[in-house]
Amino acid sequence: MRFGVVVFPGSNCDHDMIYVLKKILGQEVITLWHKDTDLQHADMVVLPGGFSYGDYLRSGAIARFSPIMNAVIQHARKGGFVLGICNGFQILCEAHLLPGALLHNPEHKFICDNAFITSQTTDSLLTAGTVPGKPMKIPVAHGEGRYFADEDTLRQLNDNRQVLFRYCDENGLVTPAVNRNGSMENIAGICNRERNVFGMMPHPERAADIELGNEDGRVLFDAIIRGLSTHA
Repeated sequence: MRFGVVVFPGSNCDHDMIYVLKKILGQEVITLWHKDTDLQHADMVVLPGGFSYGDYLRSGAIARFSPIMNAVIQHARKGGFVLGICNGFQILCEAHLLPGALLHNPEHKFICDNAFITSQTTDSLLTAGTVPGKPMKIPVAHGEGRYFADEDTLRQLNDNRQVLFRYCDENGLVTPAVNRNGSMENIAGICNRERNVFGMMPHPERAADIELGNEDGRVLFDAIIRGLSTHA
């Protein structure tokens, strides 16, 4: 499979993503600069984490207008697959490829720690290999990760099974006490209604290498690769 990893000024998780996709999973990876306009036939476009454009205005607000995003939006609208991690999730919301918004964490504090999440459905390219209710330890690192959406949007997300992950405890229990950033309904990741655009705040690329002592995130990448092969 051919993955295109977009690099914006301020991206700092692009090399982590490239390393996992290329070195750990043996996939073809191309780097897409934010001023590019050609996705070079990528099967999936990945928007990595970081601080695009220094998070000025708000996270993802400027990156959304980068030249590359016109191609990403068209790719998504044609059914192409797009994955946004952390800052990438924020950019996808700013570009209206995903509903809702990511707001400042409570008390405006940056969170950098391991978190537990559990999938809510296996009906997506990203979660096809997960076990709903089973906890996965995935690192988080963000200052604006509080997912917000109005009541109608939340209802649609739940009705259409678009909520992919929720923050949980080490036993998989979803409670307000383990909501790391105040996200509505403990939401940690979602997809669009067409199920080809995915966004999540936790960093699975930081939990996919045995050398780090945690491979919980690899199940997501393995599922993506299997799923993409069926669409090739």
